Formats: sequence, structure tokens, C-alpha cells
Amino acid sequence: MRRTSKARSRGANAKQVRALRSSKSHTRESPKTGDSLRRFESRQSRDMGVSMKHAVIVAGGMLEADFAALYLKQERPEYLIAADFGLEFMYQRQLRPDIVIGDFDSVAKEIVDYYRRDSRIRFFELNPVKDDTDTEAAVRIALHLGAGRITLLGVTGTRLDHVLANISLLLIGLQEHVPMTILDAHNRIRMLNQNIVLRKEEQYGDYVSLIPYMGDVTGVTLRGMKYPLTNHTFTGGNSLGISNEIVEEQAEILFSTGILLMIETRD
Repeated sequence: MRRTSKARSRGANAKQVRALRSSKSHTRESPKTGDSLRRFESRQSRDMGVSMKHAVIVAGGMLEADFAALYLKQERPEYLIAADFGLEFMYQRQLRPDIVIGDFDSVAKEIVDYYRRDSRIRFFELNPVKDDTDTEAAVRIALHLGAGRITLLGVTGTRLDHVLANISLLLIGLQEHVPMTILDAHNRIRMLNQNIVLRKEEQYGDYVSLIPYMGDVTGVTLRGMKYPLTNHTFTGGNSLGISNEIVEEQAEILFSTGILLMIETRD
């Protein structure tokens, strides 16, 4: 993410997408992007009623194309959002996103122009000098549109700074009470602030890892797992919660306070 000495001015802060509703400095789509968003949301709502809406965001990190294409075919999300370089994947697979968002510094101009010609697609072009990433902007757009759950594809990979930042975006889902998931061919990552039951037949891979996030997690009790716990406190600086396994039909993850990062993995 590029910065200048003025990058932290309030015109380019972490709430940038909220400013899309009334500012034209971050988009070339129209002078009143917020009006455009409302028209788009209204049209979509008429098409599908008031059912729970699933938004899938395809970003520009590591993306196993076959896995992502199959997932999209199976899920058929109500909102398909391309975040910057994620548009390259859409082009390669001849998919039409509902929304394209980014500063477009990493995607070929010919591809951007190809999709701009489709009037059904909403474009939101961001200022490249900003404090939030294209992926965060896409998450906030999905929330503004009323998504009931959000899945992030293409947000893992070799850039660990981006991976960690993308994992931190799951906290937005907790704050907004909207389930958010990071998914790739080997990992399903979620953030928890309440108890959960995992059915063995529905788990993603063989292993379940639990990591405390933003402080201690108290009263941790694990049932139905290879390494059970009772009223334990997870703290930073150790790897106790890594690579557990479900050994019964279902596992219970219970805790009193704190936030857990839950990563289900398969080799």
C-alpha cells in the first residue's frame, strides 16, 4: 500500500468507503456514488426479495483458480465483488462481477476497460493514496449493500503483511454481526466471540486450530476433541491451540470472554 506524507489525512482514512456515499474524489462512477449504491441495492432487492444475501469478494492474493471457480459455481452468491487484481481471475474465467472496486494499480487496463463497457457492473475507483486496502473497501461495500454473510477469496498468499491485515478484517464482521470467512483450498478461517459447535462431517479438513486474538480468552472448554480442555485461559506467546482434531460426531468450543481465531486446515 503506497503512502505519502499526507496519506493519513482524513480524506483517505479507514472509513473511506463510507465517504463513497457523498464524495466524488474516490470514484469515477458518478458524482453521487451513494445514490448509485442505493439504486443498485434497490434493484437487487426487487430481484431477490428480502432473503439472506451472500457476498463473495475475490481479491488479488493467492487464488487457486479451479477451487475458486468451483466454489462460485456451487454458491451462486447474490453479490460477486472483484477487488482490484481479483478482476483478472474474473476475466480469465469469463465471470461477470456485480461490483468492481479498487485503485486498479495492479490489473491490466484492457481488462478494466472490458468490464467498464458492461453497464450492469458498478465500478468504484479508489484513490491509490489511502489508509485502507482494496479488500477492506470491498468488505465495507458488501456491508453497505446489506450482505448477511461475506466470504473472502484470494486473500491469503506470500505477502504475509496482507494476509495478517486480511485476517484482521474478520473483526469487522464481529462488530457488524455479519459472519465472515476467509477461504482457500487448504484453510477456512473465522473469528469467534461466542461458543460454537462443529460437526465432524462438516469440518474443513482434519485440523482445527484456535488462537487468542487481541488479548486473553478465558474459560476455554473443548469437548469432542483429541486434546480437550476445561476452563482454560488462552494467552499469547504459546501454541497450545494448534492442530487439534475432532474425534466425536461433533465438537464444542466454549469460552467465557475474548476473541478466538479459528482455522480449519487440510493438507
